[in-house]
Amino acid sequence: MAIIETSGLSRRFKDVIAVDDLTMAVESGEVLGFLGPNGAGKTTTIRMLAGIIRPTGGEAVVAGHRIDRDVEKLHEVIGMLTETPGLYGRLSARRNLEYFAGFYPIDDVSTRVEKYLKLMGLWERRDDRAGTFSKGMKQRLALARALMHEPKVLFLDEPTSGLDPEAASEVRQLIRRMQEEGCTVFLSTHNLAEAEMLCNRIAVIQTRLLALDTAESLRRRFFRRKVIVELQSPDPNILAVVKGLPFVQEARKEGSRLSVELMDSERNRPELVRAIVEAGGKVVTVSEEQYTLEQVYLRLMNEEKISDAQAHS
Repeated sequence: MAIIETSGLSRRFKDVIAVDDLTMAVESGEVLGFLGPNGAGKTTTIRMLAGIIRPTGGEAVVAGHRIDRDVEKLHEVIGMLTETPGLYGRLSARRNLEYFAGFYPIDDVSTRVEKYLKLMGLWERRDDRAGTFSKGMKQRLALARALMHEPKVLFLDEPTSGLDPEAASEVRQLIRRMQEEGCTVFLSTHNLAEAEMLCNRIAVIQTRLLALDTAESLRRRFFRRKVIVELQSPDPNILAVVKGLPFVQEARKEGSRLSVELMDSERNRPELVRAIVEAGGKVVTVSEEQYTLEQVYLRLMNEEKISDAQAHS
């Protein structure tokens, strides 16, 4: 069931189109990776969905609330964390959370503050000023603030940017924890490895939506799956045999390895190995070439540049 739905969502700043005709749905309980280059419209989209700025076209519903009509109710069911924590440095961690809790109808603020400070590993530092915290600790405190009212949807805009590896890992673990507790996470990030680790689906935007699917489905869309066969010793005759198989789309030899593109990797792989063995080849290992989300993203961006150039030629 979709918890975020947009239809033709657009935002123009004078003559600049920041977001163009965005139509998509985010399922309840999923972590959606929202990717795109600088200036692609990621932050503008989040600000619209969070009711901070109004769209100039289209509409969106978040957790049952229209973003252009039900802003107060919308803010009760969403949380937001940006790259800059936005905390009060002179206040303690506890007072920061108590202050922000005052904007929401929370019955037992003290219990809620304790819950999230402990969840973020900050309970022992609860009475220390936020200004004395490391960047990673500030980001965890800001995440606690975003979760104080236990939102249904959490918008994260570059939550690990500028953090050291240990602090970034802690934030990623917390995002997983939020999903386990049923929170929908809308994650905007430039860290493609992070997106691949955390996200159920990936959306790629360049002002308009270019793709929305699982990382695996995007890999299949942009790259043919290649099987790598390591042979005990190279044999030029084996390559000719492989190229002659009806289910082989392309094959090439790289030292003692064969790189083979199959029509159906799952079904054809055993047939490929059988044919190689019958031709006298001694197979050491069989594996599948793995393409990263970064490779998929770069391929998609390159195709978009070509398409844009053709449209303006």
